[in-house]
Amino acid sequence: MYSASDYLYRGKIMISNAFAQSAGSSAGGFNIGSLIPFILIFVIFYFLLIRPQQKRVKEHKNMVMNLKRGNVVVTSGGIVGKIIKAVDGSEDITVEISKGVNVEVARNTIADLRK
Repeated sequence: MYSASDYLYRGKIMISNAFAQSAGSSAGGFNIGSLIPFILIFVIFYFLLIRPQQKRVKEHKNMVMNLKRGNVVVTSGGIVGKIIKAVDGSEDITVEISKGVNVEVARNTIADLRK
């Protein structure tokens, strides 16, 4: 078996080896190459997610601002109807969903414009 002196001797060697290994690996310092994957991921996210979403929001805003009387629209709740009253600058429009049934809805709730 091992004596107490063997245990201490082995412990010192193991500790000194551990210090030697950690000192060698941290000597590299800051490496700009390690940021390249993060920058690449951000660029991919921008072109695949952020930019198309901004384009859709812009198109929806233009569509909502250009709504006119007679357009057939779909609300975000799924109701299909024809616009009978749309005042420029107003937040609300009146939609006829059935003969004699008129509903006032917010412009922003219009999901699609059917022609």
